[in-house]
Amino acid sequence: MPATSVTRPAPWITGTLAVVAVVLVGLNLRMGIASASPLFHELQELLGYGTFVASLLPTIPVLCFAVAGAATSVLIRRTGLELGIALSLVLLTAGLALRVVDSTWALLGGTVVGMCGLAVCNVAMPSFIREHHGHRSASMTAAYTTTMSIGATFASAVSVPLAVQVGSPTTALALWAIPASLALVAFIPLSFAGGRGKTTTGAHVSPWPLLATGKGLLFTAVFGVQSLLVYTVVSWLPHILISRGLEPAAAGLMLGIVQGVSIPAVMILLWMAAKPHLLRPAFVLTASCSVLGFLTLLVLPVSLSLISAVLIGLGFGIFPLVMLMLSRSGETAAETTALSTVAQSVGYLIAAVGPFALGLLQGALGSWTVGLVIVLVLAVIQLVFCYKLGGLRTDADRRQLIEVDGAAPEARS
Repeated sequence: MPATSVTRPAPWITGTLAVVAVVLVGLNLRMGIASASPLFHELQELLGYGTFVASLLPTIPVLCFAVAGAATSVLIRRTGLELGIALSLVLLTAGLALRVVDSTWALLGGTVVGMCGLAVCNVAMPSFIREHHGHRSASMTAAYTTTMSIGATFASAVSVPLAVQVGSPTTALALWAIPASLALVAFIPLSFAGGRGKTTTGAHVSPWPLLATGKGLLFTAVFGVQSLLVYTVVSWLPHILISRGLEPAAAGLMLGIVQGVSIPAVMILLWMAAKPHLLRPAFVLTASCSVLGFLTLLVLPVSLSLISAVLIGLGFGIFPLVMLMLSRSGETAAETTALSTVAQSVGYLIAAVGPFALGLLQGALGSWTVGLVIVLVLAVIQLVFCYKLGGLRTDADRRQLIEVDGAAPEARS
């Protein structure tokens, strides 16, 4: 191919930007969602929408993750990995900014646009980590998921005070477009450096046939159930606690604690996952905490909600473990993107049932109890799936086992 006339950044600049990009995207991945949940009550009072819209609003992000996420592999193939992520960050920034308008349609429309941008980031970032940080995928996955938890923790904790300070919940939501724009700035030079780079070369890998494999189904099942539980918590935990007598600011803080507790948990779990023989114990540990967290939320008084928040936060560690396994799966970045696409698009479609159904159940029954019992059952099912996934060996895991012990048998995947 002829040399391009575009001036590209020096390799060390590109490498530094690739690290900064992972951190900034991680910070933004849950800010736009976690900042909205503590304000749902105030938004409903301000805009006057009913039960259906109230149940739809927390469901939109997950639906967008499913639908837009399914198109990510096509987008990345046409634009290149870095440019595709940059375009997704444009959507995220624009969508969050649109929510400044005091209108139900602006709130819904801005959420759709912004969450479509996040959907592409969700699917593409494991491939980005593999492409730019393949030799340190565990540490960069830790950085990625940790900053995601930090962003969600901060957004949950300051959302209500910020709305009070600026005098409007919609204005407070729109301010989260600022950190999204910073992530976009980091990806602009990377998109020139990457262009239609390595991720677009080689044979195209279609994601959908993976649903006919045990590996694809298991990844999808775990991702779907854990996402359902996570987004149900992020969407409704403050509302549940407020209905039981907790102040809105305190309820938002509890959601922040859920997110914050996951930060040290991620560090420990990824350290365990770096050792193939500790991968399954890591999955079982975090999934067991999730079961206990939902059980205590169901039976303990609101004065002890801190216990539930801590346990549920420890249960959020399933996501980084799955992301690490995704980033290590497949022989090429195209294969990684294919598996990530099918697991996340179908998984998020499953997850969309959670926030919507729980909201409708509460509206119909006037109580959260039945919904929480169903959530607890799903947490037990998640534990079973995680046990199975923890015994699955990715290609990178097999190579590591062979390097450590030449006599170690290869686990079937």
